[in-house]
Amino acid sequence: MKKQKNRWLILIAAIITNLSLGAGYAWSVFQTALLDVNPDWALSDTSLAFSISFAMVPVGMIICGPIVDKHGGKKIVFASGILFGLGMFATGFVNSILMLYLTYGLILGLGIGAGYGTATALTVKWFPDKKGLAGGLTAAGFGSGAIILAPIATNMIDNIGVNDTFKILGGILFVVICSASFLMENPPAKPQVAGVVSEKDSTFKEMLRDSNFWILWGVYTFAATSGMMIIGHAANLAEYYSLGAGAVIVMIVGLANTIGRIFWGSVSDRIGRYKTVATMFVVSGAGLMMLNFTETLGAVAGILGLICIALSFGGFLGSFPGITAENWGASKAAANYGWMFTAYGIASILGPSLASMIRESTGSYSMALIISTGMAVIGIGLISWYMKRAEKYVVASDNI
Repeated sequence: MKKQKNRWLILIAAIITNLSLGAGYAWSVFQTALLDVNPDWALSDTSLAFSISFAMVPVGMIICGPIVDKHGGKKIVFASGILFGLGMFATGFVNSILMLYLTYGLILGLGIGAGYGTATALTVKWFPDKKGLAGGLTAAGFGSGAIILAPIATNMIDNIGVNDTFKILGGILFVVICSASFLMENPPAKPQVAGVVSEKDSTFKEMLRDSNFWILWGVYTFAATSGMMIIGHAANLAEYYSLGAGAVIVMIVGLANTIGRIFWGSVSDRIGRYKTVATMFVVSGAGLMMLNFTETLGAVAGILGLICIALSFGGFLGSFPGITAENWGASKAAANYGWMFTAYGIASILGPSLASMIRESTGSYSMALIISTGMAVIGIGLISWYMKRAEKYVVASDNI
């Protein structure tokens, strides 16, 4: 009889994997250095590389999800390490924007999608009793990448230059991710998922035909847009609003992002994921307004605003794996969450690009922050609508 693996070791491996992949969240540090050595490149050009990278994440998840659900995650996470390490290493040789889009955007982004999607889905499967906490911890690893790697990358860039920094980090992270992959596998039996709406797990095709999916997809899109905007421009926002050193602000945003994934994930297990999502929209909207009025309120308010936005963003990322599993089942979580995560891919393009275009055209981030606040208000309306629909469904089921 085969001995069952310790699920906590698998959780640790998932966290390590996501922590390494979370180097992508330190992009604004690399972006500043790339603009310094390539003065003919525009902010909107380099920002698009970040957007492409994270737009590829749901693509990688959708491609790899069915394989993970059926065969486990070892080979997929190993492939993730190869793609991510190669993408970062090759970025050290770029001499054009198009090459940057290929290496950091396409290749590295697919690596993130393959590894992040696998690690997240496996933790949901191994922890059906603690979906919010396990999903939050795994997602926290992703957010922690910027905390650890931003100061390391900044120091390396100052000493050896941005190109060699990409090469060295690419090699190191390749080894770390591929090593963690050997612990990744599916649980031996299908877990019981508390709170599943349907009687059987749904395929992604069945999920896409469910109107509730599209409501929640819209919620996720609005939820992630402001967070991706802030992460993609953290160092630039620090300079624009005089908040301090860019690397320090990137670390603060990363820390809040990480804490949010753990804190809100745990809260959602207690009060419900949908009430938690509504609360996070309120906190994020307040943060966007504090950041927008930094010149009037002061730098402390601006930093607090960034913290609120990142804290909520982390919570959204920690909550939606559990939301997806609760509604459409855990056995196909990797494939289903990949489709749900396309909302994040849209946000990764919309958020940073919106900020870049508005900043370049107006000289200010203000309108981008106001638009994002409006998205938070719409998000509150959508999740409230969903909760009312869910209540009607429960009442109707009870009366049958």
